[in-house]
Amino acid sequence: MSRLVAFAAIQGGYNIVSKVEGRYKRALQTYNADTQVGFPNTAYYLPVIYSLIGLKVETLEDMKKPLDFARGLLPPHVKGHNHLPYLGPLLDAGMAAILAFELDEALRYLEEPDFYLHSEEPDIEAGKIWLGAADDTVFRKRGVEFVDGSAPGFAAIVGSAPDPETAKMIVEEYQRRSLYIFCAANQNGTTVIEQLIKAGVQVGWNTRIVPFGPDISSAVFALGFANRAAMAFGGVKPGDYKKMLLYNKDRIFAFVNALGDVNAEWAAAAAGAVNWGFPTLADTDIPEILPTGVCTYEHVVANVPHDKMVEKSVEVRGLKTTVSQIEIPCAFGPAYEGERVRGADLFCQMGGGKTQATELVKMAEMNEIEDGKVIIDGPNVTDIKEGETLPLGIYVQVAGRQFQTDFEPIIERQIHHLINYIQGVMHIGQRDIAWVRVGKAAIEKGFTIKDIGVVLHAKFHQDFGNILDKVQVTLITDKKKVDELTKRARGEYRTRDERVEKMKDEDVETYYSCTLCQSFAPTHVCTVSPERTGLCGAYNWMDCKASFEINPTGPNQPIEKGECLDPKLGQWKGVNEFVRKASRGAIDHYNFYSMVIDPMTTCGCCECIAAMLPACNGVMTVHRDYTGETPCGMKFTTLAGVMGGGASSPGFVGHSKFNITQGKFLVGDGGLLRMVWMPKSLKEEIKERIIKRGTEMGVPDLIDKIADETVGLTEEEIMPFLQEKGHPALSMEPLIQ
Repeated sequence: MSRLVAFAAIQGGYNIVSKVEGRYKRALQTYNADTQVGFPNTAYYLPVIYSLIGLKVETLEDMKKPLDFARGLLPPHVKGHNHLPYLGPLLDAGMAAILAFELDEALRYLEEPDFYLHSEEPDIEAGKIWLGAADDTVFRKRGVEFVDGSAPGFAAIVGSAPDPETAKMIVEEYQRRSLYIFCAANQNGTTVIEQLIKAGVQVGWNTRIVPFGPDISSAVFALGFANRAAMAFGGVKPGDYKKMLLYNKDRIFAFVNALGDVNAEWAAAAAGAVNWGFPTLADTDIPEILPTGVCTYEHVVANVPHDKMVEKSVEVRGLKTTVSQIEIPCAFGPAYEGERVRGADLFCQMGGGKTQATELVKMAEMNEIEDGKVIIDGPNVTDIKEGETLPLGIYVQVAGRQFQTDFEPIIERQIHHLINYIQGVMHIGQRDIAWVRVGKAAIEKGFTIKDIGVVLHAKFHQDFGNILDKVQVTLITDKKKVDELTKRARGEYRTRDERVEKMKDEDVETYYSCTLCQSFAPTHVCTVSPERTGLCGAYNWMDCKASFEINPTGPNQPIEKGECLDPKLGQWKGVNEFVRKASRGAIDHYNFYSMVIDPMTTCGCCECIAAMLPACNGVMTVHRDYTGETPCGMKFTTLAGVMGGGASSPGFVGHSKFNITQGKFLVGDGGLLRMVWMPKSLKEEIKERIIKRGTEMGVPDLIDKIADETVGLTEEEIMPFLQEKGHPALSMEPLIQ
């Protein structure tokens, strides 16, 4: 090992500890010793210090012990011409630097409370790009991904690339491998984050590019995040430093990319990261530490070309990642699933109430289709102007020796997140309420509608190759033909839904989860039972059962109901336990059969949203296609914004169209007999089912008693109609007790 690297790291450790000691003394002259310190909204105090040495730093006075501990770790300076090539002194100096960095950042939060933006995304227009330490809300959503494998690890990038294009190239390659990118420190007055923003790249937790801070000290936030994962999900106790560091080496696959000149403080930070088993790869000519030891392979690797940085980093860390090689002009991968295409970035859109967009997957005979064939029927995005819209029909034909018709809706459901994997393209909704938004950046790269078919063909083969052999995709943008597909698709949806129509919730002991929408609604957990289809309308109980058979580790997991805690409202102990875990603790219970008391969470993909109308002692519902006002005072879009995103909102609940006439629909609040208003188009669409269900409930003319927009758009306007018709809700017990 080079004497130079030992000298630099140890000297850096001394510099950092001394600097923080001076800052701490100045703080004591300004603030009382009992002044509260720490990172915002966390139960982990200063997480590196708490996790490794078990100290809870809550006040300014509490900082002295860990600062003294850091000072005690510093080894003697390197002297003489001969230096024993041992890692020990470097590791100690590096750990001292990391502990001091965390104290330094805590002092920054005290002295500069507005330096960091407390958010998941930066406010670029306001110049607030640094997010600082992740609070527990962000950690609960993101930390579990490092445990369940959806995020194989993270790249901690310090410094800056030679130019924005190089920074973008490196970061996007990490995104394609589903890694998080944690960014800190500056080089020559700029940072990778600022370069990415200049290159038009969206940064923030949603795109897995996290701007921690502009100084090397903010790199400690990455290590704190890793240690919190070990405590929360790995069962490692605070203070068990040996188990903590081994957990990170074995389970959190991370590494450091040092871009730019490495000074003594950076060298100390690199030595600190080695304690975690995280190697450093640099693009400059620095002394290397090549023998294996603490890290899986090399500890410090120098002179890595920028176009080899990602490949070499993954190799040195011993990380196995899968890159989806999809032949489209846009980048592709799970890292883009949370990306939004906002108004200013929008080139065109399909569906979402602006036009019709429908998705249908059907089984075909082997000789009926040609594998890999993508048919475009109608104009492409290259044929329209910016701001225009197109209808869209996505018709996928699948053939396979092991394929069954029961698998059709499962394959169909994958369309949602696979289209979201395309950088610059956003997909919301399912079935005949899909919504696709295409950004200008995607068009500039050469995106066309055909790329959707290319993606679906490739990913269906990759993900479901065990049950299918051929995939042919037809993408329709001709309005007449889209309408024809929609009519056919609705018949197919109806047939699927009716398969479970005679089943009751009491008939089964197992329900199923659906967490596919968590990219847009992180705390949303949809539980599907025989009498409560998924909110999006795409999944019923049998669909989920088939999905689990195809993919036992997928988003549709069996939930043992367990003890029934409330048969009227629909609450079970086993469901509560699953929801608590799947929502990362954000939601600990909900009721299946009530919208008044702790209703189920709602995502952004629901077909309908129901709301209370207290003055009418009833409820209303509105579907996504209806764009007008409603008696609750909010349009569908407003309702979705108010109570979507994974919240449980008493007085509101999302649901499918089919669910309206299922036996358990709001039965805890009085059931379908509470329905006093819905859009006329929805009444017509499910008319026969309302008549059938109303007859079962003793009110065969219920549909004639339900008001719509032709009657009124306020509770005051529809009340005379309800009274004239003798609506049953008016004589029921008060909706709000």
